[in-house]
Formats: sequence, C-alpha cells, structure tokens
Amino acid sequence: MSAKRLSQGGEIDRRKKIRFTFDGRVVEGFEGDTFASALLAAGHKVVARSFKYRRPRGIFAAGVEEPNAYADLRQEGADAPRINLRLTTEAAVNGVALKSASTSPTALHDATGFIDLFSRFIPSGFYYKTFIWPNWHLFEPKIREMAGLGKVDVKATGPEGAQINHHCDAVVVGAGPVGLASALMLARAGKSVVLCDDQSRMGGSLLSREATIAGLPGAVWLQDTLAELRRLGVTLLPRTTAFGLYDHNLIALNQRAEGDRPEQLWRVRADRIVLATGAIDRPLPFDRNDIPGVMSAHGALTYLKRYGVLVGERIVLATNNAAGAEAALALAGAGAEVTLVDYRSTGEKLDAPRLRHLQGLRVTAAKGRKEVTAAKLSNGETLPCDVLLVSGGLTPTIHLYAQAKGKLRFDEQALALVPVTDLPGVTVLGGANGRFALDEALADLPAALGLEGSAPEAKGTPWDITPAWPEPSMPGRVWIDYQHDVTTKDVALAARENFVSVEHLKRYTTLGMATDQGKTSNLNGLSLMGQLTGRSIPEVGTTTYRPPFTPVPYVSLAGNRGGERMNPLRRLACEAEHRALEASFGDYGGWLRPAFYGRDEGAILSEARMARDSVGLFDASPLGKIEVMGPDAAEFLDFIYYNTVSTVKPGGCRYGFILSESGIVYDDGVLVRLDDTRFIVSCSSSHVAGVHGMLEEWRQDRFPEKQIFIHNATAETATLTVTGPKARDVIRAAGIEADLSDEGFRHMTTLWGRFGGQELRLTRVSFTGDRSYELSIRQDLAPALWQALHGAAKAAGGGAVGVEAIMILRAEKGFIVIGKDSDGMSRPMDLGLAGPLKNKKVEFVGRRSLLQDEAQRDDRNQLVGLVPSDGLGLLPVGAHGLDLSGAAPRSIGYVTSSYESVSLPHPVALGLIERGAARHGEEITLQHLGQRRRARIAPPCAFDPKGDRLNA
Repeated sequence: MSAKRLSQGGEIDRRKKIRFTFDGRVVEGFEGDTFASALLAAGHKVVARSFKYRRPRGIFAAGVEEPNAYADLRQEGADAPRINLRLTTEAAVNGVALKSASTSPTALHDATGFIDLFSRFIPSGFYYKTFIWPNWHLFEPKIREMAGLGKVDVKATGPEGAQINHHCDAVVVGAGPVGLASALMLARAGKSVVLCDDQSRMGGSLLSREATIAGLPGAVWLQDTLAELRRLGVTLLPRTTAFGLYDHNLIALNQRAEGDRPEQLWRVRADRIVLATGAIDRPLPFDRNDIPGVMSAHGALTYLKRYGVLVGERIVLATNNAAGAEAALALAGAGAEVTLVDYRSTGEKLDAPRLRHLQGLRVTAAKGRKEVTAAKLSNGETLPCDVLLVSGGLTPTIHLYAQAKGKLRFDEQALALVPVTDLPGVTVLGGANGRFALDEALADLPAALGLEGSAPEAKGTPWDITPAWPEPSMPGRVWIDYQHDVTTKDVALAARENFVSVEHLKRYTTLGMATDQGKTSNLNGLSLMGQLTGRSIPEVGTTTYRPPFTPVPYVSLAGNRGGERMNPLRRLACEAEHRALEASFGDYGGWLRPAFYGRDEGAILSEARMARDSVGLFDASPLGKIEVMGPDAAEFLDFIYYNTVSTVKPGGCRYGFILSESGIVYDDGVLVRLDDTRFIVSCSSSHVAGVHGMLEEWRQDRFPEKQIFIHNATAETATLTVTGPKARDVIRAAGIEADLSDEGFRHMTTLWGRFGGQELRLTRVSFTGDRSYELSIRQDLAPALWQALHGAAKAAGGGAVGVEAIMILRAEKGFIVIGKDSDGMSRPMDLGLAGPLKNKKVEFVGRRSLLQDEAQRDDRNQLVGLVPSDGLGLLPVGAHGLDLSGAAPRSIGYVTSSYESVSLPHPVALGLIERGAARHGEEITLQHLGQRRRARIAPPCAFDPKGDRLNA
C-alpha cells in the first residue's frame, strides 16, 4: 500500500504539524488528522493483530465501524494511559505515544504471529473442547491474558468526567443530510432539539460525497443549515455518540473530551427520538479478504476528502452497488490508477482518465501477507495493486432501534435489514431505514416527522445492488468478522454442530460480539448461516444488539463522582454558627458535624459533664424526619415496625425497631404521631435514605391500593436538642412559646410551639437520660434559633456539645447506636426487646425470620454493659470476650462501645456477649491485640436506671 498525503484538500491544517509515536516509530501529521489518517499518510500498513490467530491487520474503515485498529495512548503528564482507542475516531494529538493493542512487541513484528500457522487446529469452539482436560483453570490465566484489547493500569487514576441530565422535545441522532434536515424542520416548528453526531464535524456523508440539496452544493447547504440551527437554539453536540436507548425514551450520549472539556455523559429524556444514523459499508467476501490494504471504499473516500490522504497508487475497487462509482472517480481524479471491478453486469460504463471499469466480474482472492499485492478476479485475471477497496452494500445502523425492542425485516431491494415500523416516540429515517438514495430519504421527512411543509429537494443516485453474500463453497479463508477472526468455515462448523440459532452462532463463534457489535459482520454471517441451513435471512433472525453502541470510557459513566462527589458530605444549616464556636468537625453518617468544640479533645469530657450538670445544646438535624401520611398510615407502620405503633395516641411517641426481612435490626428510633393520619419516622442519620427506600418499596409492593403518602422532610427541617437539668429553663429563656409544664408536656410526647412568630415542633425525648427536648424548625430559621438557645444556655452555665460528648452520655444510659452496638446478626431479642414478638398480633417485616431456630438459639450474643474489674481503665473497642474452658480460647462476643464516664467512678462499655442477659455479675476475660483484660458483665444501663432524671 503506497498511501500518500496530497498537497492540498481535506480539513487538515497543513500549517500546524503534529508528531507522535506508534509502536516506537515517529509519525508526522497535521492538526485535523485522526490517528488513522496520519498513520495511513505515513505509510503504516500493519497497525494491529487479530484477536485469535494474531494475523496482521491494517486500517479497514474511517469511522466507528473500524474492526481492527485499536491502540493504547500514553500522554506525558497524564495519570494513566487511555486504552482501547479506536484510531479512526480519535483526533491525532501532538507528543503522545501510541502502542498497538495487545501486541508484543509491535503490530508489525508480533511474537505471537506464529499462532496463525496452527489455525486449522483452533477453530471456533476449540477452547471448550481442548482445555476441558485435565482442568480448565490450568489454561485459563494465559488464555485470559491473551484475550481482550488493551491492558488496564489498575493503580492509575484517570481524569474526571462530567454528567448532564437534559430534557427536550426531540433528539436527532446523526448529523448527515437527513439528520440536519430533520433537526431544522423540528426547530422551525418550535421544538427544542438536540442534534448529536459521533464525528468531529457535522455533515455525515456531505463531508466526503458530492450532493446537491435545495439547489446548493452539499458543502454550502451544510454551512447554511448549521448556521440556522444555531440561530434557532438547537443544541449541537459533535464528537458525541448515542450509545444506548432505554425505557421511556431515555437516550444516553457520550460526548468525547476535547480541550479543557472532560468526557461527558448526557442522559436525555426526549418526547421524540429521530434516528438518522445512516448505514455502514460492509465488506465483500473472498479468500484472504483481511490482508492489510483491503479497505472499505467509503473509508478510502473519507480519507481522501476529509484528510487529503490517497490510500494507494494502484487501486482495485470491488463493488456490488451504485455507491462504488463515486469513490472510483474521486480516487482516479486524485491521481491513482483505479480498476473498478463492478459485480453488476448492467449500468453505465464509466469512462475517465486513469480509470478502468470491469463489469460482471468478482474478486475471488487477495494476494499478499503483510500487505495486499494483487487481486484475483473470477475470470482468472490477476490485477497487481497496493490497495484493494471493497463495498459490499450498505447495512443500516439500526442498533439503537433494536435496543428499543424494534423488529426488523429484510428488504430485498436494499439487501439489508430495515425497521418494520416506527416505535412510540422513535422515528428511523434515511439510510438507517434503508433509504439509501438521498432524494428519496429527504422526501420522506414531512410525513415521517408529522410536520407540515416540504423537505429540501436533492439530487440522488438511484440505489442499485446485486447480491454478493459469502457462500459455503467459497475456497480459501474468507473472513466474516475481522475483529473476532470468524471465517466462513467457522460458521459452517457451527451449523454442523447444530449451533444454528442466531444467539448460539454468536456465542459459539464470537461473531458480532464485544466492541464491534456486528457492525461490519452481522449481515454476512446471517446470510451464510441461512444458506447452510436452508433458511432466509429473516428466518435466521438477528442477535440482540446491546448497549453501548461503541465503547464508553468508565470516566464518562462515573462522571465526577469521586470523594465527596461520589458520596457528598452533607452540611448543617448552622455550620457557620458551629464554626464561630471553633467546632472540630467530623464525618458522622455522611454529615459534617461538630465532634467537639475547640481544638483540644479534652473538651469532649468537659462537654459531657456540662450537659449532665446543667445544660447542653446539640445539633441533631441529621436525624431522619420521614413523614408517613394517609388514612392507612397506621396499618402500614404496624407492618414496618417490630413494635405495635398504631396504638400510639396523637401527640405521643414510641421507641421502636425496624427490621430487615431476615429479622436483623436495620434501624431504631422514635416514631412520632402528630394526628390520626400523620406520623414522623425519626431514624438514624446514616439510615435516612435506606429507611426511606424501604418504606417506598413496601408501600408499592404490599400496599399499592392503600392511601399512604411518604415524604422525606429531613433536608428541609433542622432539629436542635436541648438536654440537661436546666433544659426547660433554657427553652423558656430563648423566647420559645409553648406549654413546657410537666403536666402539659410529658416525656415521649410532642406539641407545637412558636419562635419569632414562626411555628416549630417540640418533642420530649432523650438520648442522654436527662430531661431533653428536640426542637424542629424550618432549615432557614435554624441559625436564629441556635443563637437564641446558645445564648440562653451560656447564661445557665451550659453551652454547645458535640457528637462525641453525646456518645458518652448515651452509653452511660445503655442507649445503642445501630451498626455500632449491633451487627449483621443482631435480632431485637438480642438487644433486650422480646415483647413484640410474643404480643404483636399483626404481621410485620422480619417476623417469620424471628421464629426460625437460628433466631431462637439460647446462646446468641446479647447486649450487656461491661465494667472493667482489673483496674486498668478503659476497655478497648473490639476486644473479644473469651471462653477459656476448652482446649483453645473461643470468642464469646466483643466490646462494641467504650468511654470514660463523667457520671460514674469507672469507664462504661457496651458489648455483645454470648448469653449475656443471663450473666449479669459474672466476670469474663477479654483479649485485644495480645493483651488480656478482666471485666464484669452488667446491665446495659449504668446510669440512673430508674429514669428519675428525665423529669428532674
């Protein structure tokens, strides 16, 4: 192949040179090149090796249908290589290093090339037959190492992507003449339109083929149309592939990175999706049709018109359709000696300088090894050549249509599978619909789009084609799927072994799998299987096209979700007030919360002591506040909760557990009943999303006909807790209007009050064991409420307390934190709450699991308090209790929480210990990191067990 760069023509900027390396060799190109066009112009013939047989492969096409040319790219300063890049769609970049995918050491000199010598022994399916003995796993690592394209650097961190959610009236996929005209008609009708195309420039076939539209040359009409689309506000997305079409007209677009813009994933909901995706030039079948230098005729025309690259000097162009003539004339006009081998015996014979037109003949074989040297014809003539171009017909790009469950039919005139009918909200036009003549395709638009007016008229070449399918009797090695090394003999073997279902054929031979998704191979494979089994192509059927249409970088799918952007750290409405008090923050349940105030951790004990002795102000806003409303809310919550909650009177509260279906305690918290039909589920701050999801799932699954409404009000409501003996005085001093008498506002009740003329809710519950009030108010009013409460607390000898101080106070009372003082095996009976299982009359989530033998074992780990008895101070969290009665120590549970106490003369700890509820007073041995300790098992509640301080 003697490709060369022409001195003029194309979209490249010859004033701006670029240099990069390919397999260690320097390649020069120009700005505007793709890597493939630059490699072709530099004379690179072998750019890849085939998947299975490691045969030399060259560039076949110019777009996303390219089956061969993949490489890994490494750029100086980048954190990781970009792997598996299709060279035909990637813009050439200065200063990068390309490495051909999965070759060793290079594509031209690959050490595994000898495998092709043994190809007769490794046909399709040989893996399953050969490596079953003695054990597949002996061979699996090496086979997997050789498979695939590219090699992932698992330690590297790549660039970040971005994601966009968008809604519009219409998405038009494909910016060729039909797509452009469709977008223009829709925009003129007042529709909001997104027009996307996977090329760097919009125009489709107009960028490489001659056309006259609306009386204008195609290039002029293109520029005028793009200008009007911009004026009409159409969103134009070049370098963007529509890779998946999903339910409810969700279309996923991947916009490739360019300049400072990262990879972007567009999730677009559109009322209408127009697929003007065009068609793919498919290969012709003949012996050794995979040799480097066998190329798509349309690809060669694209390289000529867009990049100024003449792919060869002595060209044989074999075609069975009307599209080959334009390419032959253009290549001859650029200076190549062209022989047009026209499979059709009818039609006008071309007469042009440097062009020879042979009609009614076929190519039967290509000659050469690492580059094509000649083409053998059906009349026995051999034509020397340095490139052999093929055009075996157009295959509509109907992948997105098929993803949307669209059905296909075989069009005998087009010799292609085309859509049977439009789908709701999905319209297929132009080449994707089998309308290959431009004038016919444009004439279809008004009726197809349901719009008044007319589409622009065009001059089109009538479509004419003669069959040129692969045949079982063809001699030599005729390649059907270039990417997966599937030949006619492989398809014949599948038929002999009864893998005749189209899905079995795909998996047995790997035809049309992976990144290719059958773009150039599927139709030829289906035709061949039909001939082998006596069926037509429609009877053979088609495989299921799966998204993505082309590979999508993980960075695009991940977007910019990393660190806080993957799991955003939520912030309190009073963060500024906490910072003014020099709070030290920590991540608690996904919220940025004050751990303590000041820079000295000694403040933790001081805050806890202050809250016990006088009053503490705590920001409890992250606590869940999920409202469950409706006439059937009480029945619904009885099913959700382990406890019976429907008996709670309006204005009352009840502590309870929510279980998983396996009977494990998922969350705990206080349920508040505001009135007969309105409840508030107050769940743990880290479980809000999970509990909300569980409530919605059960509402939809078990109670679909009931009147139940669920609203998560956590984000819109702030909660401030005032705790301690002086809590009531502080609330009064802060100017809150409410009945705070013990007679009017008892423990475990709720009522409404006012602050600064605004409504707030007060709930009298305690997580510390002292008199406590939770005040819930609109988020935007929380800072003012905090300032009023904090001022009153300071005047009473108290102040702000952080999460760590609250943890000490709750541990002294034996109050648990789910996930810390429980584990993935904890049932409610293990935590001291057995009554509901015996007494509750109605069904609830997890009930059946609690009746299983495993849940009823008498040796389960149960919640206990632990008091150090060896005088060595604080017990380490995670220390295991030991049973030393046997030959070897055995774990009998572990310490879950441990703190210095501010109310007791010794540290406090909680743990899950085997049979713990029956072992109060017993002393056990604990072990942690090789050190053994002694502790006494006690009730979980170590402080004020009678609860007198709740009303102090």
